[in-house]
Amino acid sequence: MGAGGGGCEALAPLAPGTGGRVVSDWKAMTRREMIAMTAAAPLLAAEAPGVKLGIDLFSLRSQGWTPFQHLDYCAKQGAKVVHFSEVRFIGSLEPENLRAVRRRAEELGIEVEIGMKSICPTSKMFDPKDGTAEEQVGRMADAAKIVGSRIIRAVLGSSEDRRPGPIERHIDSMVKVLRATRSRVMDAGLKVAIENHAGDMQARELKSLVEAAGTDFVGVCLDSGNPCWTIEDPHLTLETLHPHVLTSHVRDSAVWPVAEGAAVAWVRMGEGNVDIDGYVRDYARLCAGRALSLESIVTGPRVFAFRDPKFWDAYRTTPAWEFERFLEIVARGRAHPDDPKPPDREAMLRKEREDLEASLRHAKGVLGLA
Repeated sequence: MGAGGGGCEALAPLAPGTGGRVVSDWKAMTRREMIAMTAAAPLLAAEAPGVKLGIDLFSLRSQGWTPFQHLDYCAKQGAKVVHFSEVRFIGSLEPENLRAVRRRAEELGIEVEIGMKSICPTSKMFDPKDGTAEEQVGRMADAAKIVGSRIIRAVLGSSEDRRPGPIERHIDSMVKVLRATRSRVMDAGLKVAIENHAGDMQARELKSLVEAAGTDFVGVCLDSGNPCWTIEDPHLTLETLHPHVLTSHVRDSAVWPVAEGAAVAWVRMGEGNVDIDGYVRDYARLCAGRALSLESIVTGPRVFAFRDPKFWDAYRTTPAWEFERFLEIVARGRAHPDDPKPPDREAMLRKEREDLEASLRHAKGVLGLA
């Protein structure tokens, strides 16, 4: 503001909750009016340094790039964090490769996070060919320390593990693995970030896993797209898990009613109906300093047939009040049209990048980083 002290009055904002009147005397504003303005406005640029905007490389899963090409591309997009969510994106866990990746990331001013798939021996997604779950976590701990990652992202499995279930038996199995690797992880100065992944766990279930394993070394990789795959409101997921969040994946969802129940499609940021803008603002406030990494996935609809009694075999413990919050999202949705199928591979690769870049632009706008 200038020294004349008339800056606020000159702006003469229209205050939400004040009937649209011009508010030129900020001292005369009521507390309710101030709260309304704060809630309605995007994050100010002054707050943005607390937000580490990143990219989960699953957004670029088809590109076939080296880790160095990934880093260079992400730097051009303004990313401060690059999340190598799977080993294939970083190339290999050979120390020489990891040191080279670290050097390039440091040159670009980028923070690196690395991850792996399932560490739950009873999950259908777990791959025993790579050794026991404990051995796999140990290798990733060594790799994370070399590459400079402060976390290891891992998952339980997918929605397939809810059938026949119960999901609690897989949670118990994973807790045993985590407890067995506690000293290995903590000695390396790391934490394990468990993702709510592909419809495997609802928020309260993941919270129970983290607390049972130990919050001193286990936290959450919070995904905003996957809650709808567990018939859950993403805002409820954030409300429940934010104290344990270590990192994140962010994307938008379109949800709408169909005869069987609900359809869910993942879409570009800003094209869905789950209030992703409000989610991003709340994440930045509740998880300040954590990475907010775009995981761009654009899909056709997946139907959740909750009108079929058999559907509920996988969700026997879901509280009615939680499901009601999901139903509110369904009720306000409209069918999202499928994107045209790219005519060839080159067009598909280009669209994958365009989807991510459009989502990045939207997220930057919400955060005041544009």
